[in-house]
Amino acid sequence: MGLEVMEVISGWMEGEIKSFIKVWLLVIASLSYCYSVSRNVPKGPSRLLTTLPVVFLNLLLPLNLHTLHLGVSSAFFLAWLCNFKLLMFAFGKGPLSNSSLSLSHFLALACLPIKAHHQNNPSTKTTQKGLKSLRNYGIKLLLIPLFLKAYDYEDRIHPKLTLVVYTIHIYVGLETLLAIVGGLARASLGIELEPQFDEPYLSTSLQDFWGRRWNIMVTRVLRPSVYLPALNISQRLTGRKWAPLPAILATFIASAMMHELIFFYMGRRWPTWEISCFFLLHGVCLVVEVALKKYHGLSGERGLPRIIAAPLTVGFVMVTGFWLFFPEFLRSNAMVRASKEYEAMGAFFRDFYRAL
Repeated sequence: MGLEVMEVISGWMEGEIKSFIKVWLLVIASLSYCYSVSRNVPKGPSRLLTTLPVVFLNLLLPLNLHTLHLGVSSAFFLAWLCNFKLLMFAFGKGPLSNSSLSLSHFLALACLPIKAHHQNNPSTKTTQKGLKSLRNYGIKLLLIPLFLKAYDYEDRIHPKLTLVVYTIHIYVGLETLLAIVGGLARASLGIELEPQFDEPYLSTSLQDFWGRRWNIMVTRVLRPSVYLPALNISQRLTGRKWAPLPAILATFIASAMMHELIFFYMGRRWPTWEISCFFLLHGVCLVVEVALKKYHGLSGERGLPRIIAAPLTVGFVMVTGFWLFFPEFLRSNAMVRASKEYEAMGAFFRDFYRAL
């Protein structure tokens, strides 16, 4: 790559980093305002009205960023995690409603994928788990350069195999990114890091995959903000036994809408609704799965043997992903853009090192 091109890339990355800093300074300011609101405005409609401007601001701020690594991750943290927590906070629910939180902890819990659990005399078991996770994340981080190298030979690889590589890359990239963010919060604020994924390739059912293993922080946010309110409503209409079914479907509808929004930030394209179809399909299938278990009196862990259930579950997720999820992902040129961003970050930090 020529020197002039590298200078252009480095300059572009420098501009993106400046925008990133400005965006997050505004986030800190707006969330500090919300923190003061919690001390002065009672929960309910009044607090909701004072919080809504910040919710709308969080929807607009990611539009100032254009990279996958800074822009899309900021969109996820702000437009999804932070906004859902703020809406719960307005009604005295969720982790932000804890009146004992300091400002720094309030800021971290508002927009980062961490759980409100402090490290007070951690046990040996917890420490060992953290060390194991650190080694696990390190190995997965080393896989990313291998994925990028594989894309150089994309024209020689079968398209279906390429999609498999994309799937693994997305999983490894998401888990590593969320672990880094959570690790920084743990180091600076003493907030315990919990894994954002729990080996989803070992899932034995859709309930196991979506409820316990895949993007656990999103599950924790959707459960109190969407699932439980929908469950309370449906209990009045269907009774306690079958109430979880419409609540599950409502949760997947909310997840579908938020994924459409994140993909809009990624590609700045109007949705084709394939992403929504993917989540609605999985929502309906999960409803059927839970209904069958209830009808036959099976608990959440009982079902087919793991050696059969795991390949069926993971295979279903991947096949439906290839069909409905990845077409929109590929239209946004995500992997090509990611490779260019790695080059841009390398050029930027090289110039920064030379300047020092």
